[in-house]
Amino acid sequence: MCGIVGYIGEQQVTNVLLNGLQKLEYRGYDSAGIALQTNKGVQVFKEKGRIADLTKVVDQDSPATTGIGHTRWATHGVPDRKNSHPHQSQSGRFTLVHNGVIENYLQLQRDYLQDVEMKSDTDTEVIVQLIEQLSLEEASTEVTFRKALTLVHGSYAIAMLDERDPNTLYVAKNRSPLLVGIGSDCRVVASDAMAMLQVTDQFIELHDEEIVLLKKNSLEICTLDGERIERAPYTAELDQSDLEKGTYPHYMLKEMDEQPTVIRKIIDAYSNENGELTIDPQILQAFRAADRLYIIAAGTSYHAGLIGKQYFEKLAGIPVEVHISSEFGYNMPLLSEKPLFLFITQSGETADSRQVLVKVKALGYPTITLTNVQGSTLSRESDHTLLLYADPEIAVASTKAYVAQVAVLAISAYACGQSSLDLKKELSIAANSIQTLLDSKEEMKKIVEETLTATHNAFFIGRNLDFYVSLEGALKLKEISYIQAEGFAGGELKHGTIALIEEGTPVFALATQSEVSPNIRGNVKEVTARGANASILSMEGLEEEGDRFVLPCVHEILTPLVSVIPLQLISYYAALQRGCDVDKPRNLAKSVTVE
Repeated sequence: MCGIVGYIGEQQVTNVLLNGLQKLEYRGYDSAGIALQTNKGVQVFKEKGRIADLTKVVDQDSPATTGIGHTRWATHGVPDRKNSHPHQSQSGRFTLVHNGVIENYLQLQRDYLQDVEMKSDTDTEVIVQLIEQLSLEEASTEVTFRKALTLVHGSYAIAMLDERDPNTLYVAKNRSPLLVGIGSDCRVVASDAMAMLQVTDQFIELHDEEIVLLKKNSLEICTLDGERIERAPYTAELDQSDLEKGTYPHYMLKEMDEQPTVIRKIIDAYSNENGELTIDPQILQAFRAADRLYIIAAGTSYHAGLIGKQYFEKLAGIPVEVHISSEFGYNMPLLSEKPLFLFITQSGETADSRQVLVKVKALGYPTITLTNVQGSTLSRESDHTLLLYADPEIAVASTKAYVAQVAVLAISAYACGQSSLDLKKELSIAANSIQTLLDSKEEMKKIVEETLTATHNAFFIGRNLDFYVSLEGALKLKEISYIQAEGFAGGELKHGTIALIEEGTPVFALATQSEVSPNIRGNVKEVTARGANASILSMEGLEEEGDRFVLPCVHEILTPLVSVIPLQLISYYAALQRGCDVDKPRNLAKSVTVE
């Protein structure tokens, strides 16, 4: 959700910025822009649409070795060129890009900018206009920058150019992810390390309420109070080849195909010297010391958390509550005496989850983050981190990270309990079964052609663990094909929703749980009697004549790892059939960095 790049050094900067922005396309955006510090002043180019649209309006011959760039996901103001970043101050002296939300922008506008004619509808423009107004009173841009940020309330990641100081790039961060990088002849800034891997793999994490002054051969980090900070860089362990599609038409297809490998990597990563599945002893102790586990997550990660609840309660005997992060932060329930908070987040930057993390840490409660990105904000700020080992996930619709979350949750619960289950063996079987399902793409494509060609809505139903997978299947279909889809517990349909079933309505039913397989089949009969086009996806051993597809048999507790695969593929082919942008669906962002 929004992305920032910046560069100051020796190279011509235009292509560096454009290439960096392309690496951030996965985050989701609806406009983009760059600003170049030239010997004739700052030149700004911005455009609604994709990076390809921006490239058409950029003057490729503009000589510049300093610049900033931005991809915008609209929050304040419609997605158009006027509201695109970078924004400039009234005189044009300051040029700025910003991720986040400024909560008091209207108050700042009233108090400081009554005589300034705003050029956009954004909260971001208020920052750059405020900086210019304060610069009339202050001696240096650094002091002005710090003073302005002390007045700003909200989240921000900022990169700014001062036309009068072409040798400095000004950077600031609060509650929105931002890194600075160190190259041999340059310094860079980026929302995500992958955006600037073309230049360097050495990055420094910024903490909240810090500003940085970047010059081509140096950088200074300080707090808003002016206290200087020294912090060593880390090496971004990303393989550039992992960020490319290769021969795949879409990242989503590539990432689905990587799921068996991800499971095997997780097995290796969480096996000890004796070949036994386990987790870090400190994390294990944190789980065992808790009287209740609170799982905090959003979207796909929330669905994984629902499955994780079953794992921890059945394998480890730990009571679990699962909460939507955006709700929990402002409506915290009564907590147990010894709570433990587990945050599930692919990116580790989810703003909704971070605001909960900040609040529970202030209360002194222990925290664990389950994430795909080591060194991310939630990983860094939690007491402990469980890594997913899924490698970068670029497509907005999560596939391999979701499967990784379910697998690591299973391993964590297993390590906490005394189960006789040979989980390592069963996970290996699941990985092989996932591969079998991925080899059945043509069958999934046929299901789409038979069920989703001429529909505007669909239902996914299941019971027990299948219900949670149904929620995820419905979300995938909504995300990338824009078909209205809902996941339901099978028994709930007749309590109201069955009124929506009409002739031809697609209903996908999962039947992988032996105890409730007869019940879900009864629910299918109920919707079929009302005209639904029902497809049963059953587990081998539970199949019956007429089932649409039979999944390879795995241990019943691990069925969510395999039953989600056909639903991912169905969503993918439904999106292709409708001509949708599979990797970058409209209005969505990969990393949700605003609340």
